[in-house]
Amino acid sequence: MLKLLKTKIKVTKEGLLCSETSIFGPNLLIVDIRGFLLKISLILLQLLVVFNLHAQLVNADTIKQVEKKPVKEEEVHSPKKAAIYSAILPGLGQAYNKKYWKIPLVYIGFGTIGYFIKWNNDNYQFNKMAYNHLIDDNPETNRFQEIDAIKYYDLDNPTHFNNFRDGLIKRQDYYRRNRDLLVIGMVAFYGINIIDASVDAHLFNFDISDDLTFNWEPSMLNINNNLVYCFNFKFNF
Repeated sequence: MLKLLKTKIKVTKEGLLCSETSIFGPNLLIVDIRGFLLKISLILLQLLVVFNLHAQLVNADTIKQVEKKPVKEEEVHSPKKAAIYSAILPGLGQAYNKKYWKIPLVYIGFGTIGYFIKWNNDNYQFNKMAYNHLIDDNPETNRFQEIDAIKYYDLDNPTHFNNFRDGLIKRQDYYRRNRDLLVIGMVAFYGINIIDASVDAHLFNFDISDDLTFNWEPSMLNINNNLVYCFNFKFNF
């Protein structure tokens, strides 16, 4: 029969001294606690270093991503935008091109043309009404008498009457033609406003500094011992 194992444990400076009693006799085992704890400490230290390095790399990548700023692309000055702006509202394309001094000129032009359109149309309407009053049989319609030139005509005289009537017809045609031409001029000026904005936008980044010069000066060349007068031309661009 096997005997029960009896174990005695004694703590010494070198470690744990285990005494086992078995059927084979006593067996002593010494466990080195210091070496074991040193190995554990080295392993933990290595893990700590690895985790610290990993954390620093993550933080560095995060800082780079935060500090990285998007590069702002240079805005291209668009002739198409300038033309559309001036088509929507005359002068707006000139403002887009930063040619603010042109805006008053645009509206002065429109205002002047608009004024003469109205003036010619008013005169056309007046002469048309005067003509209608002259040829109708209603004695109460005498708008034609407001014309200053009527004092030179005797309307009871058929010749004078016909001449005065023909004069009213010519005046109607004159003012109507001027009005229609001014309307066409208004449309043309509107188109010029758009073209001007587009051309200015095309030349917005064009170099027009003082280095762009054209100079000429008289000179003299010696060709085969003969003096030849000439001009020197110099281009800077």
